[in-house]
Amino acid sequence: MKALHIKLLRDLRRLRAQVLTIAVVVAIGVAGFVGMFAVHESLLVARDSFYRENRLADVFANVKRAPATLRARLADIDGVAEVKTEVVFDAQIDLAGVDPPVTGRFIGLDLALVQSGRQGMNRLTLKRGRWPEAGGALEALVSDRFAVARGLQPGDSVQAILNGRRERVQVVGTAVSPEYVFASQGGAPDDMSFGIWWIDADRMVQIFDMEGAFNQLSLGLYPGVPPARVIESVDRLLERYGAFGAVARERQLSTKIVEDELSQLKVMGTVLPAIFLAVAMFILNVVLSRQVATQRGQIAALKALGYSDGAIAWHYIQLALVIAGLGVVVGLGLSVLIGRGMLGLYDEVFRFNRLSYITSPALVTLSVLIAAAAAATGTWTAIRAVVRLSPAQAMQPPAPPAYRATLIERLGLGRHVSTGALMVIRNLERRPLRALFTVTGIALAVALQISGAFWLDAINHIIDTQFRRVQQGDVLVNFHRPVPVDVVRDLQRLPGVIDAEVYRFEPVRVTGGARTEDTVLMGLRGQARLMRLVDETRGPISLPPHGVVLSALLARELNVDIGDRIELEFRLWNRRRVQLEVVDVVHTMFGKQLYMELDTMNRLAGDGNGVADAALQVDPQSLDAFWQAVKTAPTINSVFDKSSSLNNFRDNTARTMGIFSGVLTLFAIAMAVGIIYNAARISLSERAWELASLRVLGMTRAEVSVLLLAELGAELLIALPLGALAGWGLAELLMMLMSSDAIDFPVIIEPATYASAALIVLAAGVVSALLVRRQVDRLDLVAVLKVRE
Repeated sequence: MKALHIKLLRDLRRLRAQVLTIAVVVAIGVAGFVGMFAVHESLLVARDSFYRENRLADVFANVKRAPATLRARLADIDGVAEVKTEVVFDAQIDLAGVDPPVTGRFIGLDLALVQSGRQGMNRLTLKRGRWPEAGGALEALVSDRFAVARGLQPGDSVQAILNGRRERVQVVGTAVSPEYVFASQGGAPDDMSFGIWWIDADRMVQIFDMEGAFNQLSLGLYPGVPPARVIESVDRLLERYGAFGAVARERQLSTKIVEDELSQLKVMGTVLPAIFLAVAMFILNVVLSRQVATQRGQIAALKALGYSDGAIAWHYIQLALVIAGLGVVVGLGLSVLIGRGMLGLYDEVFRFNRLSYITSPALVTLSVLIAAAAAATGTWTAIRAVVRLSPAQAMQPPAPPAYRATLIERLGLGRHVSTGALMVIRNLERRPLRALFTVTGIALAVALQISGAFWLDAINHIIDTQFRRVQQGDVLVNFHRPVPVDVVRDLQRLPGVIDAEVYRFEPVRVTGGARTEDTVLMGLRGQARLMRLVDETRGPISLPPHGVVLSALLARELNVDIGDRIELEFRLWNRRRVQLEVVDVVHTMFGKQLYMELDTMNRLAGDGNGVADAALQVDPQSLDAFWQAVKTAPTINSVFDKSSSLNNFRDNTARTMGIFSGVLTLFAIAMAVGIIYNAARISLSERAWELASLRVLGMTRAEVSVLLLAELGAELLIALPLGALAGWGLAELLMMLMSSDAIDFPVIIEPATYASAALIVLAAGVVSALLVRRQVDRLDLVAVLKVRE
């Protein structure tokens, strides 16, 4: 074995505690990088395979009612390879033993094609049970996520109000669809309140009086055909039938939610591991700088014996690579645990046909190269000056630094500071770069902890805004078809209803300058109380009797501001076009929407005073009687129970965010311990002679420990507020990278989150200090003082 190899083993053994802490930091960075990207890659492969095998369509469109004869003209559009038309309606469902009714989206399923094995596009995968059969009882397949959430099994039956008639529906199986990986009515997916139900297409047509018509369209395109050109042709054909506007696959609601989830995972897999690897590089730099400084004589001897500068540099780089290699090995093992755990959570959500954990050799190789590069970079910056010295220069001790009075002393304040405090101040000021690195590392640990915990604050803010400030009503109801605005009086007569307000949604096409956007116009009463327009900073907004209000996201998309004029085209009924002034821009969290006073909206639309939605305030003591009345109301199409949805939202997010936040907390603790422990050990090795001398002069172990650790405590206290600021910046960065064109979340970090992050890192610092304190207590005074002689 070569001499340098023997020296390498000795150095590793002597530095074993520091090697371990640095390797842990590297391992966490590698585990996060490989684990998250492996999950991302696994989900991409599963998603693409699922979409391909189940033949997800390329273009989607909804229409009020279009004749089936239009199918041939749609098929003739240049680039269209396949056309699928369906009848789709939402309906109220009464589940046994459940008080609030839930909403089901009923879709006609061509059983003849299913039996022949030719489902076509958006094909279903049967998970449990069997396919529905024509004739006899009304049988249905249910979306698997909804069935699991509600405990539905093949053989169960429910009551549904279909087109105003109460029907018994028997569940015969569960299925998954590429079109409804996430099933949503437009807001956040809620598997407890909303599910997909597939029934015989012929029965669907009969029940909803849709003979010779359809209201949902899917198109498959030839490879390489741009969807935009086809969408333009589809919109022209469907325009007269009340089209909502066709969209490409990437803008279809479920597909977009899946894509946003994957994009956010990719961001997390890039930003957070980068922090750990940067910190590992910094620790290696500091540790090896001290190692090289204490081994100047050994380096001189090696040079005198004929070892080249390159050989000596490679020796120290090998030391760093061994540490990084240990971290990589542990990190790859940890990445499997993290990856499989995350994939298990995603499997519950996505329900793809096949989902298996994949770690590509390229990803492992890249992680090794990144860790090695970080280690080599940190090492080279530490050793490059020393290894270039001649043997004679290296034999001499380094030139003593040119000390001068500290700033406090120059200002004449030194006499007001104790001797111990002055020693701490001198060390910090005379080694500013090292202090800066230590403070930065601790601050990053605080920031990492905040970046994991602030999501819970953001979720609480969403809950407070959407469920308490915007939706002040207890129940939202949707009618099967538009009803007069005076339906409020009928609603107020329902058991327990204290107040009721109507509102309206209408699909529109808005044009500002050269930009056009298909979106939704919401009509509210000017002084609405139960369903309100709320600005993030200004609070509730009263809608004026003229003009239109835009969400900030839409205003930014159209590049318009207050005072500009836009063109509004109503997509349904009379399809009027009107020119309107933008009278306000509000900052909402969700959607690119427009808002208008309800009477003004009805007048401009020119289709009467119909509404299809209402918000109700209900006496909690009368909820049982209220739900019974709603379940027998034939005109109520679907129901949103705020209390149930809020509880479901909290349960779903609390579990996922709790796990995520807990993992990041453990990682932040490991990072803090690695930084603080190494900083303290280095300081001890540099000041061992000084501390031993003070012990000989009569200072106690506790007093000596305070002198050593007070510097670390000062750095820790400086780092905590900086870490809070860095945490806010990191949260802003993550929000910016994860944002989409339909979400505008503010960064909300509660004081308790800052406090808990600071306390956790402070506790990690105390533990690290206690470990080093044991080393101070064990100092061999004679041996240490001899080294200086």
